[in-house]
Amino acid sequence: MSKQAGILKVIHAVAEIPNDPSPDESLFDSGTLDSFTLPDLVTGLEKEFNVKIPDSDLVPERFDTVTKIEAYLDSRQT
Repeated sequence: MSKQAGILKVIHAVAEIPNDPSPDESLFDSGTLDSFTLPDLVTGLEKEFNVKIPDSDLVPERFDTVTKIEAYLDSRQT
């Protein structure tokens, strides 16, 4: 499974949306995610990708698009 597919899997589990968001679509501006679902998204990403995301990184700007999430995960796994 590609990293992007794993991210979309987590987004679908948290947001229960019918379609995949485009890679650069704002997940917060579109209403897919909000400040209440962000912690659930991060927990799902930690489990899916076996990474630890510090609380200090829980800011919407880091997780606003699939592309940004992918880049962030890449930075945490190196």
